[in-house]
Order: sequence, then structure tokens, then C-alpha cells
Amino acid sequence: MSFRLPLSPVENSACRVIGTSHRSIALALALVGVSSATVALAGGVLPQGGQFVSGQGSINASGNNLVVTQPGSTRGVIDWRSFSIGKDNAVTFQNGSGATLNRVTGGSLSVILGKLSATGDLYLINPQGIVVGPSGVVSTGGRFLASTLDFCNCAFMNGGSLTFSGDSNASVVNLGKISSTGGDVFLIARQAVVNAGTVEAPNGTAEFGVGAKLLLQDSSSSKQLFVQTGSNGTIANVGPLQAAQINLQAADGNIYALAGGGTRTRATGTATRDGHVWLVADTGGVTQGGTISAFNANGSGGIVDTQARVLSFVPGAQVLASQWNVTAPAFTIDQPAAGALRRSLDAGTSVNVTTTGANGASGDLSVTSGIGWQGPAALSLAAYHDVSIAPGVTLKNSGSGNLTLRADASGIDNSGSVVNRGTLDWSASTGIVSALYDMNGSYSPGTVLTNSAWTAAPYSGLLTQATAYKLINSLSELQQISTDLAGNYALGKDIDASATSGFPPPFPFTPIGDGATPFSGQFDGMGHAINGLSLSSTVLVTPGAMTGGPDQRAAGLFGVIGAAGVVRHVDVNGKINNQQGYGSYGMLAGFNYGLVTYVRTSGSASAFGGYSYTSSTGGLVGYNYGTITRSGSNVDVSAEGTLGGLVGINARTIRQSYATGAVAAQAHSGGGGGLVGSNSGLISQSYATGQVSFQPNYCGGGNGSQCSDGSAALVQRNDGTIEQSFATGKVVQNINPTLGPPPLGVASTNNGTIAGDVYWDTQTTLATRDVYSGTGTSAAKGLTTAQMSMPSSFGPTYDFSSTGAWAMPAGATHPVLRWQVAQ
Repeated sequence: MSFRLPLSPVENSACRVIGTSHRSIALALALVGVSSATVALAGGVLPQGGQFVSGQGSINASGNNLVVTQPGSTRGVIDWRSFSIGKDNAVTFQNGSGATLNRVTGGSLSVILGKLSATGDLYLINPQGIVVGPSGVVSTGGRFLASTLDFCNCAFMNGGSLTFSGDSNASVVNLGKISSTGGDVFLIARQAVVNAGTVEAPNGTAEFGVGAKLLLQDSSSSKQLFVQTGSNGTIANVGPLQAAQINLQAADGNIYALAGGGTRTRATGTATRDGHVWLVADTGGVTQGGTISAFNANGSGGIVDTQARVLSFVPGAQVLASQWNVTAPAFTIDQPAAGALRRSLDAGTSVNVTTTGANGASGDLSVTSGIGWQGPAALSLAAYHDVSIAPGVTLKNSGSGNLTLRADASGIDNSGSVVNRGTLDWSASTGIVSALYDMNGSYSPGTVLTNSAWTAAPYSGLLTQATAYKLINSLSELQQISTDLAGNYALGKDIDASATSGFPPPFPFTPIGDGATPFSGQFDGMGHAINGLSLSSTVLVTPGAMTGGPDQRAAGLFGVIGAAGVVRHVDVNGKINNQQGYGSYGMLAGFNYGLVTYVRTSGSASAFGGYSYTSSTGGLVGYNYGTITRSGSNVDVSAEGTLGGLVGINARTIRQSYATGAVAAQAHSGGGGGLVGSNSGLISQSYATGQVSFQPNYCGGGNGSQCSDGSAALVQRNDGTIEQSFATGKVVQNINPTLGPPPLGVASTNNGTIAGDVYWDTQTTLATRDVYSGTGTSAAKGLTTAQMSMPSSFGPTYDFSSTGAWAMPAGATHPVLRWQVAQ
């Protein structure tokens, strides 16, 4: 007789029946309303009534065996009256590396109790249902696909994408073993797909899909099956499932990923596929149990994505991966969910929980049960609207794990708030806690315990272990920073600043902070970008203590970053067009007195007119009185005065930074530097690769008679210290050689110290000399391009180890900074 076991995402008691393989089979059959007796009776001897309807080949039966031969590696379609295989029987497809589509036109269920094999791809379509019985073995060299939904022969024969559709309510069930040594495994149905046996596709994907319409689209690196129309169907995986990547997709149905009794859902990755598991039921439910793992072929962690309207977790559920992404319209982390997250975090899996607000849900993310874990894994709770932690609930880490609480995860300014009524205990952790909320939202910190021994990681730019940030989600909010220059801010998404372009622009942007009131807070881009920023207006920098000189103008995203100010982890793209005379101009800031780290700029910057011959212009910062670390610029700089690809004038510290933009020194200029115009501070572990040119239309004397300085590949003038740095950009001195220097590899004038681990490429720079004039010392060395591409050329101070500052990518003609490779 047949029987059913109704399940829902919240009926976790049903999961307890999966303790043995016998009970797994019973559960699988119950899910689709089929009995063991029905399966046994449906098992035929061999497929019957086969006939090629596309392509060609032969079908030969002998005793308990049937052999289908398809010449070459071609495609063929066979219509069958029935397609079942008895327990002691075997069907073999000798189709090379080709593909054979088998369609059952009769009215009987396909039951595979014996052996089904193919050298290439094998497709089996039966609207009456397909069951691989407990003794059934399916093995293919290529793809295996079993479906109760159909597609046209022409699409198959053409080898393109396949669209599955149909109204069959039959199911696809595996109780035996399905394996593909070189391809993928697809199980597709409208009603239900169940695996209570074993599925293996170590070099491909294993993908189960239920829906009224599905698309199969070939991909060598990602999932291939997409549900386009739902059917309230069910996917249940209660047996071992292993592949390079795994995708269970039910759209508006339910997914039961119940790998228990020592079994696991395991994605192992290949050279071309990262280990990845998808459990997707957008408007349905996912019930997750047992252990799901995802690892890449090299052993590093992969990714697991769990997405549904309703999420349920069976006791003992956990994920072993690098990243576990959990997504729902709204979500409450109750005790079962907290347990699954804790076990995963303790195992080293970082977890991102995100709510989307889809289907009219609130989008709130609530934590009602505590989570405590050890180790380095990170937990991110990102809500479409509010994040709240209930009274008495503690989130705790004793290791190096980070916690991020993010309201308004979509960055749409919905007044998202972070409300902590519990405790965040990081007193035994070296990780960080970040709370991000809308500028028009609120932050309730609750109890936050920090580690008195905490110190910021090198180059991080962090000032405190726990920090709350106002989110910047628009250009107007970016400008609003000027109303509270001591606040902490973070970009919630990339900012489109193209409205600042035009003359006059519809949104004239005023640089943030001036000489009287500089920016003194923290600005964290969180890896986002500000694109299309056009800067033509300036702010005033008062004379005296800050500059020691007369009134100046400053232009940049920031006019002036004060000594307490920090800007980090942001990309800025745009242009500066200034014709207002004496001042400092940089894509990030006119003046920097604080800390700039992990900032990259691109675009163009020009400064001409008035008294601009006394100006300083840089691709990143005009005048640096602070610290710049691990930052870079690809800004083309064309200006009078003092100019450099990264910084115009450096009076303090530049470390592990670079410039790749072109530098063109124009009239009223002594020349330019590929990295820095004038250096009186420290430049260390940095480099420049952009072309540097000198076009002196007017050099003091009015006719070029005083063009004695000229440009240089690294810096124009050095009065400080340069160490462990190099330059490769072409140097063009457009002056009479009797009036000025030839192309220079390091500096035009050196009154400071240039160490022996400073280099220049003699071929690409066209420079045969390091320095032209001055009273300082220089031990810089010229190398050929071939030598520049060999780590051994750079001596013992350049560390090319996995923890060192430098890296030499394959095929590179010069070193790069390791942090660049890591990003």
C-alpha cells in the first residue's frame, strides 16, 4: 500500500525518521506518495519499444542486457514505450562523448533496479515518473538528467539551452546510486525530487529543481539550472550528495536538506568550479539539517547559500565552508537558528544573515537567542529595515571574530535602525564590532563590552574596537557630512556623483572640511566607490598654524582632513578642474593631516591660472601632513606648481602606496614626480609607473632660461627620506638639454637621503641618471626591465614572502604591493 508523510518547514519532528538508510527510503517514498511495493511491481525487465527519432544508432537486446550504440560523439533521440530495468539487468549506452535523449511515450513509471550506464551524456524523460530503486545504479561518463518535464527535440539536437515544462505531477526519486565521472547530474520535476540514495558528480554540478518551467543553461563555473515558474513542489535530500557544486532550487516550494545519520551534502570544487551549494526556495521554505559542506579543490572553504521565505533548522544543523549566506524576507534568530549559526561559526564558517523585505515583509532581523563562538569566523546581521537584539540576549566571541550589525541593507534610506537591548561581549575577543544605521535612523548601543588589550590591526585605520557609523547612501547625504565633521560615517553602497558635473552643475559639491573646521571623524567606504565626482569649487584654508603660509584654496572630496580624521576603504573616481590659484588639490583631499588608508582614486586633475605656480596637486592628496598607507592613484595630473601622481607635497609619511597616472608639469612649474612632487617626509615601500613630462612654457625667467629642475620618475624634489621604492614610468623633458636635466630615474633635486634599495627601470624611464642636483645622498640603482621582473634583483629588504609587502605576479615586469593582490 502507499502512504504519505506530510511535512512543512516547521514540522521538524519528521526529520527524526532519517536515522537509518531504511527510514530514509521510507521518508523519500512517503514524500511522493509511493510505496516500496509499487516500486517493486513497476520494475520491468528491460526498456521496450525503442526507436531512434532523431540521429541514428542501433538498439540490441541479448538476455539480461540491452546495448544502445550511437556512432561517433553525436546526438540522438530515442522514443520508448517503457523504460525500466530489472534488478539483474543492465542497459549500456555506447555513445562516445555524445548525448542520447530517451523519452518514454507509454503510460508506465520508469524504475531502475539494475544498471544503467553511458560513456557520454544520458537524458531520461518520463512524465509518469522516474525512480532509481535501492539496487539501481546509474553511471555516466558525461551528464545524467532525469526529468518528468519535457523539452523539444530540436533544442536538444542543437546543443543549446533547454527549457523544461509540462503538467506532470509525477516525481523523480533516487533510492540507489547515481554518479557521473565527468559531468553533471540533474533531477527535475514539477511535483517532487527526492534523493534518499547517493548522488555523485565530482567534476560537475548536482542540481535538483522543481517547478512548472525551468531553464537549463550550460556553465562551466556556476549553477546551470534555474526555476522560472514555481509549482509549490518539494525537494528532499536525505542521502549523501557530493559534487563540485550543488544547487537545490524550488522557487515557491519547499526544500528539505536533511543530511543526517553521518551523511553530508558536500561540494568539493574543481579547478574551474569553486565549491558552492545553493538551497533556494525564494517564496517557499528550506528546512536544513545535518552537515552541509563546501570546499574548493585546493582545500580552502567554499560558499553555501540558503534562501527562502521560511527558514527552519533541525537540531545539529551546521555548515562547513568559508561563507554561509542565509537570506529571507524577514527572520528571527530563535534557538534552533542560533544553534545552527553557532555550530557553523565555531567550525570556522563566517555567516551572513540578510533580510530582504520581499513579498511585503517587514525586513526586520531579530535576535531572540544568544550566540557565542570561538575563533576567527565573522557574523554579519544585515536587515532590510531594523536589526534588534532582545533583552537578555548576548552575542559573544572569544577569538578574533568580527560582528557587523547593518540596518537598511539595501541602502534605500528607510530609517533603518540598530537596537541592542542585550549585550555584545567582545571583552575576550580581538575582533571588531560595527553597527551601521541610517542617517535618519537611530542607534541604541545597549551593553557593549570591549577588550582593554585590543589594538588595531596594522593599516586598518580603526580607532576603537566597537564603532557605530551613520550610513551614506546618496550624494546629498555625502554632502551632509559637512554638518557634523566629527561624526563616524560609512558608505552603504556605491555613490553616483555624476550630478556634480556640468557648468554649472546641478549639484555643486563643496569639499568636506576646511582649514577652520577640518574633518575630524571617521569615514569608512566599506569597499564602495564614489563615481563621477566633479570638483570645481574650493574651500578656504586659513593661514598660520595649519599651513604656515598665506590663504590657500583646497579641493577634493575632502577639503581638509584634520589630525584626528581617518578615511579608509573607499574608491573615488572623478575630475578636478581648478583655476582659482594658490592652493592644494587632490581627488581625495586638498590637505591631509590625518590617516588615509586603503583608498584608491582615478580620473583626472588639473590646476591652472592665477597663482597656481605655487599650488600643490596630487592624484590622491594635494598636501600631506599626515599618513598615507596602502593607497593608490590612477589619476592623470596636469598642473602648474608642484605636482605628483599620488601627492603634490609630502611632509610626513607615505607607505605601501603607488601611482600609475600620467603627470604633466606645465607652465610655472619646476617639474613633476611620478609619485610625489616634493618630499620632505618619508616615502617607503611605494612605487610609480605613470609617464612624467615637463612642458615649461614659462620658467621664472619668461623664456625657459631658468628650467634647471625638470621632472623625475619618482619625485621631483627630495628633502626627506626615500627607501624601498621604485619607478618605471617614461620621463619626457621637453626642454633644451643645455638648460635643464635629461630624463631622471628617481629625483631631479636631492637634498635628503635616497637609500640603496630604491630603483628605477633604465629602459622604460629612458633615464640613465638617478638624481640631477642637490647636496643629499643617493644610492639608487638602475635596473633593466628584465631585472625589474626578478625578485632577486631587489635585495634583502624587499620581502616577497606570503607575509611580505611585495609580490611579483606571473608575467609582471615589476613588483606590486601584496595588499593590491589580496584585494
